[in-house]
Parts: sequence; structure tokens; C-alpha cells
Amino acid sequence: MRRSVSVDEDGKVRQAKRDPEGVRRDILSAAMEEFSLNGLSGGRIDEIAARTRTSKRMIYYYFGDKEGLYERVLEEAYAKVRGGESDLGLDALAPVAALTKLCRFTFDHHRANPAFIRMVMIENIHHGRHLLHSEAIRGLNRPAIEALESVLRRGQAEGVFRAGVEALELHWQISALSFFNVSNVATFSAIFGDSLFTADGQEQLSRHVAEMVLRYVLSPGHVDFIAQAAG
Repeated sequence: MRRSVSVDEDGKVRQAKRDPEGVRRDILSAAMEEFSLNGLSGGRIDEIAARTRTSKRMIYYYFGDKEGLYERVLEEAYAKVRGGESDLGLDALAPVAALTKLCRFTFDHHRANPAFIRMVMIENIHHGRHLLHSEAIRGLNRPAIEALESVLRRGQAEGVFRAGVEALELHWQISALSFFNVSNVATFSAIFGDSLFTADGQEQLSRHVAEMVLRYVLSPGHVDFIAQAAG
């Protein structure tokens, strides 16, 4: 935890005040783990307080109530994935390279962040009620579609991507392929074995998701771009 110590003139150790922003980050991190494992109704504020060595009173001071904390955790989860997308520098890449990089990032992010997937699944159980209340989340997600629209426009202007592909639908397709890989790992493995979920299997799936998306988007005569993207 973020607690520093100092020694006074009498040689007594004194605890310095904890950094408020550090406390907030610690609470959000613990709350992500708690809510992603147990849901909103099953998540316990007492457990979050214990993990962060703070108090329920302090948690409520920062976040209002349990639902306020849950909503803030959702915002942080979406901010992380959207922040990662914005760091990809897609505008500086050729359209095929940009779309490939976005597909690989989405697949690999979801794979590395199963708590995010569980939070999205839990929010769907709640019919998206907390997402609808969060203007911050809507603001975070709009740029994701705008960035994809920009990649598609550049690819279409160069004749590399076919006309008629909609950014929102393409975002859905990329998300669906990447989401299923995490959300259904337990049931899929139980039925078919776990060969797709080894390190090699996941790397192959990540490449093939990008290839599937490119095959859908590329204009006729530009399929050779897939091999270039893979290389």
C-alpha cells in the first residue's frame, strides 16, 4: 500500500498520510477483482476494504455507495482498453497494417484481461443499466468507432478496402471474435479440449482473427495484402 513513514526528532516512527489518488486506485483495483468474480450483488465492500487496508466509510466517501463504486470500476475497465487503442498510432500506419494491429490488440487485450470480460458479462446480466447511466463510458467508446471509420475511409480511398463496410458492424465483429475466446473458455475447453488455449493456440487464433477480418474488408484483387500483414 502507498503509506510512507518518517522518523521524528525523538526517534518515533510516524505514519504519513496516504496519497488520496493512490487510495482510489487501490480501491478500484480491488473492486475490479471482487466484482468480476462475484458480481454486483455478490461483491462485498468489506472484502474490498480488507484488501486495501482501508474502511468502508472511506470507500463510500470516495464513491458514494456500492453501485457508484461498481459503475466507476466499469468506467476504469473501458478506459483501459480504449486508452490502449488510442496508443496504437493507427493514423500513422497504412490501412491494412492499422486494421491488423487493431484486431491483434483487441484479441490480446481481452485474453490478458479476463476480469474486463467478466465485468462486461455481469453488466449484460443487468441489461446495461449502469452503462446507460455513465456518460463517461459513452464518451470513451465513441472514439473507438471514429478511429475505425478513419482506417476504413483511408483504405477505401486507396482502393484497398471494399465499399459498404460499416465501422460499427466491424467493431462488433472484432469484439465478438475476441470476446468469445475468453467468455467461453471453460465450456469450450470442457467439450473440445484446451488445445486452442495453449500459448501456441492463442497466437494462432490471434493471427487468424486478424486474417478473417481482413478477408471480409479487402477489396477483390487485394487478398495478397493478408500475407504482407502477417509478415
